[in-house]
Amino acid sequence: MSLYWAPRAWLGGGWAERVLLRVGGDGQWAEVAPGVTAPAQAEVLPGPVLPGLVNAHSHAFQRAFAGLAEGRESDTDDFWSWRDRMYRVALRITPAQLRAIAAMLYAELLRGGYTQVCEFHYLQHRPDGRPYDDRLELSWALADAAAEAGIGLTLLPVLYQRAGFTQPALRDDQRRFAADSGAVRELQRGVAGASRPLLNAGVAIHSLRAAEPAAIAALLDGLGDVPVHIHAAEQTAEVDDCLQATGRRPIEWLCAHAAPDARWQLVHATHAAPAEIAAVAQSGAGIVICPSTEANLGDGLTDMPGWLNAGVPLAIGSDSHVTRAWPEELRWLDYGQRLQRRQRNVCAAPAEGLPSTAARLLQRALHGGGRAAGFGRWGLQPGARADLLLIDTADASLLGMPEDRLLDALVFSSPGDPFRDVMVAGRWVPRDRTAVAARFAAAMRALWNEA
Repeated sequence: MSLYWAPRAWLGGGWAERVLLRVGGDGQWAEVAPGVTAPAQAEVLPGPVLPGLVNAHSHAFQRAFAGLAEGRESDTDDFWSWRDRMYRVALRITPAQLRAIAAMLYAELLRGGYTQVCEFHYLQHRPDGRPYDDRLELSWALADAAAEAGIGLTLLPVLYQRAGFTQPALRDDQRRFAADSGAVRELQRGVAGASRPLLNAGVAIHSLRAAEPAAIAALLDGLGDVPVHIHAAEQTAEVDDCLQATGRRPIEWLCAHAAPDARWQLVHATHAAPAEIAAVAQSGAGIVICPSTEANLGDGLTDMPGWLNAGVPLAIGSDSHVTRAWPEELRWLDYGQRLQRRQRNVCAAPAEGLPSTAARLLQRALHGGGRAAGFGRWGLQPGARADLLLIDTADASLLGMPEDRLLDALVFSSPGDPFRDVMVAGRWVPRDRTAVAARFAAAMRALWNEA
């Protein structure tokens, strides 16, 4: 066992003083006790601590495209034109390049305060569309990258069959994505059966437009208690196409026909009507919001007060990885609502005793993120994995801040580097990423200089 003592720690939605943290031999918290004088055998941490967060939605290979689509040469640019350009990366990347890019990404996510990432993994085959000899080749590239970085990984192989509601097959530039329900179940079992440390597996459905209802039913039949993620209602065109094809909006159709439950995560859920929010709340499913990517792609803004007030579990993700730190995601989660509604602190709830926007969003993201990754317990509590973030109060964004405003400053003050050290499963994550960065740079040069 390892024993730590923190002057302050985030427990149960607020700061607690003088907290003893004991790590068990299984890498989980064996004891979390506030109001304790530091024992002589404990390591005294030089600052307050937060739990690590789950990044509940990631496409790791898209890290290679971040910053490379920020201009246009046509009259308009939107999600669909971005997607066509993004496929250029998907068609070129090799397993070794994917590992190099994912290792860099996962190291960045750790520095940004995430200790677990849910990988929505639809890149499955060789560039010509043929399967690899080991169908898990690209899954292992991601798992190896996560192990090298030291982050936990929930791998979600994706059901991906068609290019749209009226297109029975994939486009040629989607050939690396093909996976039916049987293939997804096989991939999930292969990853889960590997019994690697810090690795678990669920399943994903790319979207209603990309998967037939019968295949969704086959995937879910007897699946068991594992996470189920799906892109839902990200774009207005998707909503319109779904209405035309099925007579229902995407979230409406899912709630009526797919019986979502507490295993489910609806990713983006951008264009949700009030009745759909109520239906999701009744189902027990959660949502995953990716504010920086949704802004970058021009998706739109979801009804955050509606989701929060309905009690729907909330997780956050960085999706295409234009940003890679959770404070920025939480900041923009509220900033988008402020811009739309011309109000401030939209996501706070003073009537419920939650006047701090940052505190309310952090606590919801902690709870919802743990569920999204398949954990029954998450955060600084006995039985949860022993993850924590050691805050650097000397960082410029936090320097001189009153203790009771530290979290507000961490989220809403100027971006900085607020996490001095990161622990995952009771082990401190190394800070030196020189070799990881060198391999990432080489992979980027190979991908883009050959174009």
